[in-house]
Amino acid sequence: MRSDNAKKGVERAPHRSLFYAMGYTDEELCRPLVGICCAKNEITPGHIHLDTISEAVKTGVRMAGGTPVEFPAIGVCDGIAMGHVGMKYSLATRELIADSTECMAQAHQFDALVMIPNCDKIVPGMLLAAGRLNLPTVFISGGPMMPGKVPASDRRISLTDMFEAVGAVSAGRMSTDELRVMEQNACPGCGSCSGMFTANSMNCVCEVLGLALPGNGTIPAVSGRRIALAKHAGMAVMDLLRKGITARAMFTQKSFENALTADMALGCSSNTVLHLLAVAHEVGIAIDLHKINDISEHTPNLCRLAPAGHAFMSDLDEAGGVHAVLAEIARLNLLHADVPTANGKTLAENIAEARNRDPNTVRTADNPYSKTGGIAILFGNLAPNGTVVKRSACAPELMKHTGPARVFDSEEACFEAVQSGNIRAGDVIVIRYEGPSGGPGMREMLAVTAALAGRGQDKEVVLITDGRFSGATRGASFGHCSPEAAAGGPIALVREGDRISIDINAYAINLDVSERELAARKQAWVCPPPKATGGYLARYAKLVSSADTGAVLQ
Repeated sequence: MRSDNAKKGVERAPHRSLFYAMGYTDEELCRPLVGICCAKNEITPGHIHLDTISEAVKTGVRMAGGTPVEFPAIGVCDGIAMGHVGMKYSLATRELIADSTECMAQAHQFDALVMIPNCDKIVPGMLLAAGRLNLPTVFISGGPMMPGKVPASDRRISLTDMFEAVGAVSAGRMSTDELRVMEQNACPGCGSCSGMFTANSMNCVCEVLGLALPGNGTIPAVSGRRIALAKHAGMAVMDLLRKGITARAMFTQKSFENALTADMALGCSSNTVLHLLAVAHEVGIAIDLHKINDISEHTPNLCRLAPAGHAFMSDLDEAGGVHAVLAEIARLNLLHADVPTANGKTLAENIAEARNRDPNTVRTADNPYSKTGGIAILFGNLAPNGTVVKRSACAPELMKHTGPARVFDSEEACFEAVQSGNIRAGDVIVIRYEGPSGGPGMREMLAVTAALAGRGQDKEVVLITDGRFSGATRGASFGHCSPEAAAGGPIALVREGDRISIDINAYAINLDVSERELAARKQAWVCPPPKATGGYLARYAKLVSSADTGAVLQ
């Protein structure tokens, strides 16, 4: 066993004395040591209950003959960090989580790992670590939150509605009393936020990649089935260890293509593109952004969960979960069904057991919401290296649009303009210097997009940024514009009033300015001074790559 490096032989007597100090027995030290990386904390609703998941995982590991050893991971709540300087730190924690998990696993020579994430950056951070360490690994998330409900009505709500309500209040469309009722009922308990936002998107993707058991992405946090699944995850990692199956057996070209295909069918967050690029880079697999569009062209969108529709993760779970969706798209021969998964079965075997129990939540393959996938990557002289949009959450009237640029060099400046009513129908908002390096940290612009939606402008206005968007964003919102402004990308050269044209179905985005004029602007451009001059963000800004390569650290 790998852990024998830390506990076996005469020369390891000092090491064993430290184990004994913690109450370990010889019987426990004779077994494999399974690291339980648990991101439990008391600042994130999706993580507040992860200690219960960890205890269930430990039970499963012990039942299958292993010795579980828990250690922590940090986790930021994107909702609480949204709209202020805290959001600069969210994406940057992804690499901290990967690095710290690597450090703990290598320093203590764990034989296998169970990852317990739930929210936005914690899942991809642990995926990066899993790929880097290449140990037998199983993921078990904390599960999604149940949707909220407005009292004395049938209206179900989520965190998205709260951000949009802020815009509605500023536009005089909602009272502060109504806002107060909503804020007390939107998030009824523990779990990752209840729509198809980034956390739930990534937890669903873990199922498709094969590192998580069926149900990981959708079983509600409050369900007893979630605890049972955690026990099975502990047992499953021991089975992988006995068979010598490591994480990179799941991280293959086929599995990444499956993940992108499922992404399109589910209507996942645009952030899944960023994170899948990063994880693929970690394990030496190249993903061509044009390949993503090719997958989107051939994959129907079968789900419209909040914010794109009125269904929630609990509805998807009742309909049969992720595997019900996979079963539908498998009918179109769009999956590599021979790939291995964490429960010892192939994806084909798991799908064979799946049933679509609600065609209203999971459309059938012959009756999709659209014939193309939920994500699109646009290219053109404004975004030579691409910009990503959640096509399934975009209003039909903005799928093709030309309008005047409204240029802002920060999220705060744009938010103030929206709240004061200075954005007009037809405008193309540009928010720049919010990229991975320029931000630094590539903030999500949810406060802006939600304010637009709350004011009823989500079907009237386009937004383009080198920052990111929350999975809770809806509307014609184009993120990850690459190269970013701080790197001298064309988005840095846009001027107020320039005409910008987008055509989502043609995957095209262009600044209607001559190449000669752009060259002159480029010659005159001066990079603004860095926004962060000390601490982790300053180091992060110097090392981080562009969004089109996953915003990984070089």
